[in-house]
Amino acid sequence: MSSLLADPLTAKVLLPEFTLVVGMVLMMLVPNLGDATFRLPIPNTNVRLPYFLGGKRFGWSSSPRVPGIISVTTLMFAAALALISQTKSPMFDVDNVWCIAADGVAYASCLGIPDDGLMLRVDGFSRLLEVLFFGALMLAATASWYRLPATPHNLIHADELREPHESRRIQMLLDNRRQVDFHLLVLMTAFGMAFVALAADLFLLFVGLELAALSSYVLVSFLKENKSATEGGVKYFIVGSVSSAVGLYGLSLLYLWNGSLQISGVNGLAGAWAGMGDVLDPLALFGLSFLLVAIAFKVSAAPFHLATPDAYTGAASPVAGVLATASKAMGFVVLLRILVTIAMPEQGSAFWVGVIGLLAAVTMTWGNFAALSSSNPKRMLAYSSVAHAGYLLAAVAAIGVNSVYGTHVVAELIVAAMLFHLVVLVTFKLGSFLVIALVEIDGEGSDIRDFHGLARRDPIIALALFVFMLSLAGVPPFAGFLSKLLMVSGIVDATVHNTMTFDDGLLAAMGSLHWVFWLAVLVFLNSALSLFYYLRLGWVMFFEAPPTRAPLAPAPFLRLAIVFCMIGAVAFGFGPFADQLIVLVSNAAESLFELA
Repeated sequence: MSSLLADPLTAKVLLPEFTLVVGMVLMMLVPNLGDATFRLPIPNTNVRLPYFLGGKRFGWSSSPRVPGIISVTTLMFAAALALISQTKSPMFDVDNVWCIAADGVAYASCLGIPDDGLMLRVDGFSRLLEVLFFGALMLAATASWYRLPATPHNLIHADELREPHESRRIQMLLDNRRQVDFHLLVLMTAFGMAFVALAADLFLLFVGLELAALSSYVLVSFLKENKSATEGGVKYFIVGSVSSAVGLYGLSLLYLWNGSLQISGVNGLAGAWAGMGDVLDPLALFGLSFLLVAIAFKVSAAPFHLATPDAYTGAASPVAGVLATASKAMGFVVLLRILVTIAMPEQGSAFWVGVIGLLAAVTMTWGNFAALSSSNPKRMLAYSSVAHAGYLLAAVAAIGVNSVYGTHVVAELIVAAMLFHLVVLVTFKLGSFLVIALVEIDGEGSDIRDFHGLARRDPIIALALFVFMLSLAGVPPFAGFLSKLLMVSGIVDATVHNTMTFDDGLLAAMGSLHWVFWLAVLVFLNSALSLFYYLRLGWVMFFEAPPTRAPLAPAPFLRLAIVFCMIGAVAFGFGPFADQLIVLVSNAAESLFELA
């Protein structure tokens, strides 16, 4: 830590991460500020000096809104700093790269760092993912500014309710403490995700992954008054812990095999994997396989998704939205780091293309069929999230095919399409959960019947949810259509362009297609299938009679987050904003392959 603070370049490079640390410190200090004093130990005097931490808290520091303000401001500044570090005027025309060694010293490039000394790499890929993580968590924190349930009024002791003012003070104290716990966990999740994006060493990557995961387990079960929250949290924790143990065992096998967990470099895992030739070492094979099992849980790939529906259903809707977007993106970051950077060589790709392709086919099909039978909107979106993981896994399989038959150019295009999908997914997937959060304020939202006639109760919110559903289904001109189009185009380009020949006629040409091509067809068929349950929600909002005419709760900040997501789902579907985002994700994909 002293080295990190002593080197000005390191402090500058890691400014977004230091911002998160400052935010966590403020979160612990500011809500405890009060008029506390201590007496100087001087005989016959009563001189007291203020030290502020304790005593009767100030009115502004005891407000339940303070923790939310701190977390949202911290995440906003961290996201802005991460984006600014990779931009110039005109925007996105440069990709700045910094590398941080094990001693905490930062370098303007990775040249000059000892072979086993690279710990963190700051480039377009890592910064883009940080902006995604911080942005999703910021929207969730903003949506949570409406009061989180604390101890019910009727459970406060009778002797504490003798005066109305005292009752209000106690309730505010409970609300404030609850908000501090929640938003502190949000910042810890952001901190863990940031180091997953930056890590150039598998052990450091695993530490960041677990820091984010442990905070997520608590966030899922945070509403402990709700039985489904505690049930979902326990299931999520147990399955997540088992998957982490399997991944850690795989990590130990890789360390036994190579003696280093650094991803790149002369003695890194990528060089050692490439040096094996056509015969794979069993330790390396089993180590990577165990890591893939752990990652499959993180991205909710079938059949490792069994805890996902219960976790999403029990969690607060903003938290479920983070799990479906930022947490899923974190899992795919790990997957790309391992498969693209380490196991990309021709002789290694065939090992995992078949596994990933099979997982993709099962995951997208299973997720969509399960969503068809779900009457709970949150559970339906959970299975929809499983299906979207299948679409992304199909693109990962195409990267492996391209590494054998094609060039890095097509692989970069596929990775850019995946990153584009993960970024825009924050707008329409998280936005869908935020709409459910707004409906849940009045105790509704757990059944599709609660959305009957929503267009008559709140036309703007119904329109936003309809836009989100169309975007999830991949209907033009919304962002979901463009993201799926880019991914399917990448899969087709990697298979048809590189493997298909017409020398012996059309039938022979179809037979010469690589089997991964049919994953693109399966993505198209599953997207068509998903229209049924997405449009079903739109139908009941506009054509069914509402159970009540009462409008939804005001919740201005939650509504602001929903409108922001709706604008993003439209703006990133076409036009200049979509063009700028494509340039940004293309630079990020290029950065990933520079490390490879």
